[in-house]
Amino acid sequence: MPGKQSHKWIFRSRFKRDAFGWRSQSAMTRIREAVSEIKKVGRKDKMLAAEGAVLFLERLSPAIQHVDSSSGAIGNAVNNAIDTLMPIIAEAPADDKLRSNWLERLWDAVEADDIPYLESLADHWGTLCATPTHAAYWADRFLPLLRMAWGPDRSLHGYFKGTTACLSALHKCEHHEEILELLETAPYKIWPYRCWGVKALVALGRKAEAIKYADERRDLNDSPISIARACEEILLSDGLADQAYSLYAIDANRKATHLATFRAICGKYPHKTPKEILADLVAASSSGDRGKWFAAAKSAGLYDEAIALANSAPCDPNTLMRAARDNVAVEPVFALEAGMAALRWLAAGYGYEIGTLEVRSAYDHTIAAARQLGCEAATADRIRELVMEHPDSSNLVFVALGRHLGLVAQ
Repeated sequence: MPGKQSHKWIFRSRFKRDAFGWRSQSAMTRIREAVSEIKKVGRKDKMLAAEGAVLFLERLSPAIQHVDSSSGAIGNAVNNAIDTLMPIIAEAPADDKLRSNWLERLWDAVEADDIPYLESLADHWGTLCATPTHAAYWADRFLPLLRMAWGPDRSLHGYFKGTTACLSALHKCEHHEEILELLETAPYKIWPYRCWGVKALVALGRKAEAIKYADERRDLNDSPISIARACEEILLSDGLADQAYSLYAIDANRKATHLATFRAICGKYPHKTPKEILADLVAASSSGDRGKWFAAAKSAGLYDEAIALANSAPCDPNTLMRAARDNVAVEPVFALEAGMAALRWLAAGYGYEIGTLEVRSAYDHTIAAARQLGCEAATADRIRELVMEHPDSSNLVFVALGRHLGLVAQ
């Protein structure tokens, strides 16, 4: 591929050994830029993009090996890059010789990666093989070492980097019974291994058994989210949406925020109303966390429910202030009550990076909504009563509003 190899990849000069020192932010930025560069090339030339993806993954770990990984952010950036680049490599129309070359280079990178940043590459190995023939070759290559690592001789037990790569390759070449037999010999029944047993049982048409297999052998360190997602997917594929929802929907769709979780479940279960889903999510939460569903309720137009949640448990005052500000003209009743809730939690000491300006802003939005409703004086009285519950010079709300409300002498 002489023409391909002569392409000038911008990322190539940026990903040299120890290129980033300990700085994680610059490394994550460069990773995103490299993935974008490869994707852009892929829109015109799939083969060149795949070659670029292999080259990038070869150079990635040596370049970031000393980056500060304590927050987990750099690891997430790498895993996101791998998830994006996998289909680019797998779907490229490469001949057998070229694909074999890519696979050898990628496995060399995995074996040389001691951190390990490229560990998740092994989970995609069957996909990367693209054909059952390549997968069978790699399965045969990995199997002797895996059988030794999982064999009866405990002195030979140890961590083998090719474990999930072997299981993935066996799955690609449809050796499903062999996967199940192998897993019975595993000294540790952890989910990263057992998930391949679930996939094998599904492929064999034994879906009920697959769900039981996933659920009954849980290790203390297994991810309940990953297990729930696998079980949910099986039930949904069989059209059993109600069962999937009642058993697994909440765990399977947990996201970084409560709002994202709510939206994920709504998108996956259209036969359930947003109100029903919200009620189930709230019921599954601890009483102290229920206020965190305020944004989800607001996004669905469930304004009464949102206010009830905001008043029932601590809710981020910044979120409440934004809700009040954005809805003064369109939902003034909601805006007024959101503003009142913001002031209540601010007075109770909640909120981050809050100053007198933010308190006055919450007050102004609340009064603006009251003005729309013709109840400005009554609302001012409500705020005055709230402030007087904390008549302390150390209370931010009292300091910000006391003089304005006539509670402190001019």
